[in-house]
Order: sequence, then C-alpha cells, then structure tokens
Amino acid sequence: MKIGILTQPLQYNYGGLLQAFALSIQLKSLGHDPLIINRERSRPSWLRYKGYVLKNSILKNKSVLRLLLNKYQRSIITRETEAFKKEYLPNRTKLFTKDRDMYRLNKMGFDAYIVGSDQCWRPRYSPNIRNYFLDFASNQKDVKRIAYAASFGVEEWEFNEEDTRVCRDLLSSFDAIGVREDTGRGLVFRYLGRQDAVHLIDPTMLLTADQYRDIIDRENRVSSDGHLFLYLLDRNDHKDRLVQDMAKKTNLVSYDSMPRKRLGVDDVTNTNAAEFAFISPVQWLRGLQGAAFVITDSFHGTVFSILFNVPFITIGNEKRGMSRFTSLLKMFGLESRLLMNPSCNEIQNIDFDDIDWTEVNNILDRERSKAISFLKSNLN
Repeated sequence: MKIGILTQPLQYNYGGLLQAFALSIQLKSLGHDPLIINRERSRPSWLRYKGYVLKNSILKNKSVLRLLLNKYQRSIITRETEAFKKEYLPNRTKLFTKDRDMYRLNKMGFDAYIVGSDQCWRPRYSPNIRNYFLDFASNQKDVKRIAYAASFGVEEWEFNEEDTRVCRDLLSSFDAIGVREDTGRGLVFRYLGRQDAVHLIDPTMLLTADQYRDIIDRENRVSSDGHLFLYLLDRNDHKDRLVQDMAKKTNLVSYDSMPRKRLGVDDVTNTNAAEFAFISPVQWLRGLQGAAFVITDSFHGTVFSILFNVPFITIGNEKRGMSRFTSLLKMFGLESRLLMNPSCNEIQNIDFDDIDWTEVNNILDRERSKAISFLKSNLN
C-alpha cells in the first residue's frame, strides 16, 4: 500500500526526526510504500518578516527576535539535521505550508494515511490541527485512516469548541486509533466520541536497539567526550547544579548534546551561528548509546535510555507536558526515575543498578509485537 505519514514538522528535534524514520522503516519492512507528508507552518513573506521584526523590536521582545534567523544562519544551525533528513528521510513529499496545498495529496494515489506521533494532536504545536484529523481527505471514501501513537502531550483538553466539533466528526471516519499516552484514550472517548483507542508505544520503539546500533556503526561516529550524557531542553541553574552533583557522585565527565548556545535565549549572528548548531541525530544516538548515565528532561531522551538500557533520571517538564513521561515510565515500571525539581539528597540516593533491564526488555518486546500487530491488521 502507498501510505502517507503525517507527523509534526520535521525540523531539528532529534526525537521528532527519529520517530518519523522509525515508523517509515517499520512500514517498509511490512511491504508498504510510505511517504512522509512534509507539512510545515506557513512562512511569512519578506515584507511580513520585516514587519514582524519591527513590531517585536518596538516591544523589545527579545525571545521572539532571537528565533528569527536569516538564510545563512539557518543553514549553519540545521546543517546536520538536514543531512540526516536527506539520507534517512528521502521519502518525503514536496513542502506544504498552506492549508490548501494539503488537498493536492488527494491526487497522489494514497491507499492509507497514518497520523502520528510526537504531540501531533496538540493544537499549539500543529500547523493546523484539523489536518491531523485528515480534513483534506474527508471526501476520499476508499482511503484507510489510521492514527498511530497519536499524542495530545497533556492530560488537559486544549482544543477550542469549534475544533473539537470538527475533529470529532473527522475522527468518526478513522479505521483505527492508537494513542501514545494512556490518558489519551480517555481524551479520545470524552471529547472525540471513540471508545476503541488503543495505547501504543512511540514509533521509535518499533525498531530494536540493534537496528539503531547498525546505523551508528555504519556512520562510524566518534565517541562522545563524556559518559554522563545530558539532553536537557530547558536548562536552568537548578539543573546545572544537579548535573554537577551527579558528575561528582559518578566521577563521570558530562557531555551536553544540545548546542552551546540556545535559540530564543542567546542572540544569533552570522559569526556565532555555529554555536547554535544541532548535532546529527546519529551522533546524538551514539552519545546516548555509549553513556554510563543519562540526565534528561526530554520524552525521547527517556525513550532511548530505555531502548539502550542506560541508567537514567528524567526531570519532569511540566511546561512541555507531564502525561508523556508518566505514561511511558508507568508502562515499564520505572516511575521512580521521574524526579520533579530533585534535591541534592535525592541525587545522592539514586541507585545505578536498581533497574531490572531483563523485565524492561520483556515488556518492550511485548509492546512492540502489539504495535506491529496493530499496523498489520489495520493495513491489511
């Protein structure tokens, strides 16, 4: 079957890129022809861009201004992630940035659409939330519609009344619904009227650790400088102290997988753009896979720690959505690895060896089999 995968915009988020890659690889292994729908937010014209800069300059809104990049800066910052997309995600449509563009997909001969995963059902993160309920294909009667591990990201309902009504109607035509968080099943039932949603693992977990190691080995990426692997999306003084405490406790050298400077926090210039550059997702995998311990506040940082059987702690990230963490860790019986604003004493009491990786891997094998069966049966 020719399958269109609709996920969040593929930018420089390691987890977002890897989940699209993993789902695509799994579908190919099942004999299908997947094509990733390259959907992004609309980009302003040069005139609108200048007006946007002027407005935020007057308002002195530095955090917004720091996200506005020129073409050169963007090319430097995204060089490695763009290379990854070219190598590992070549099966993409042309770029769609307008709602009306999405209707062109109806002429491309898709047999099925799969929506998922990575908070694709969170309105604030989606270019158009109705697209992620396949509004553009509403008149396509013979096309299968499937949600795979679709994520709301949070436990609260964030849709407005009109979007709720429209998306509820669109979801009634879906052939199968899989959600990534256990709380997502309740949201689908309560607000969207479907009782048959299934709880499924993130697409990245459809592949085995060995499959990711094959990619790392093939690219022959160098080892990281340190074995205390850091993947912290939101740095602050408290987390920096935590890292220092853990480095002392473990006698490990820390390695920060994020850029030295942060978009939205520091000022970008043509001269310093390289300090904002993201590493390759494969280099990110190499660092995490070879780590002795991981500290993260990221969902996918947690996922790959589990996949590679690396001891870790996850720092709760309420702003980005807690249900993602609690649902994942509950599935594997690892709730104790989630800490909220951990103190120095909590860090000192962490036991490296209290994770039963045999049991974790058994659960993962079962959940992977369940997820693959879901795809097979609904794409039959």
